[in-house]
Amino acid sequence: MTVRAIPGFGLSIGIALLWVSLIVLVPLLALAVKPWEMGLAGVLRSLSEERVLASLALSFGTAALAGLASLPVGLLLAYAIVRLRFPGRRILDGMVDLPFALPTAVAGIALTALFAPNGWLGAPLAAAFGWKIAFTPAGIVVALVFVALPFIVRTVEPVLRDLGRDAEEAAATLGATRPQALARVVLPALAPALVSGFGLGFARAVGEYGSVIFIAGNMPMVSEIAPLLIVIRLEQFDYAGAAAVGLAMLVLSFAVLLALSVLQRLLRRGRA
Repeated sequence: MTVRAIPGFGLSIGIALLWVSLIVLVPLLALAVKPWEMGLAGVLRSLSEERVLASLALSFGTAALAGLASLPVGLLLAYAIVRLRFPGRRILDGMVDLPFALPTAVAGIALTALFAPNGWLGAPLAAAFGWKIAFTPAGIVVALVFVALPFIVRTVEPVLRDLGRDAEEAAATLGATRPQALARVVLPALAPALVSGFGLGFARAVGEYGSVIFIAGNMPMVSEIAPLLIVIRLEQFDYAGAAAVGLAMLVLSFAVLLALSVLQRLLRRGRA
């Protein structure tokens, strides 16, 4: 008689798959089916509108920029939290998770107040450099960095903690300077985690809505993100058109994450 290591394993898997199907697969299936009510020509016509193309380019472009901008900052924060000891380290560690707990609308209002032309940061930046952050695509990048940064930190932190100091100390005994040890020993080991953190931050940022609409300005063809365009179409009862934009975002996001997954595997094989 075969003895199962985990009693009730089949029932547990069945319940888990049922919940995944109800929560994830069924909504995705509905999203994939709904646009085709317009027919192929209608879907292509809906997605080829200049306003749709501009919003998709803005959403994915700003999400990518936010992810790239978060990489060095997230790496420095993770390194400081794991390797350094200084007053307020635990407070800094807790503040990293603030975007997870803070409602996105509150974050958007706070960022808008800070970077508005008369804000605490917006006014000095405008006076000193002539930069306008709020109500421009630059404001979208700022909001997306706010939501993407914790993913970089929390992805790199455990890998850096497991790495230990042995490799750096060995490089130092061989004559490597501190920057050389970081560049040739630490960064290659953290590269897969950085790619994974970028993917998580990008996926979170590309669909962000609450913190963006307050600081973006929401001008069509300029600062209108794709999630906002979906909401606008839903308010106009254009459900098929909204689903078409959502399906385009899903396909593009999957393609980007697949490419990042391949890159991550290549980096891991290079370290093997």
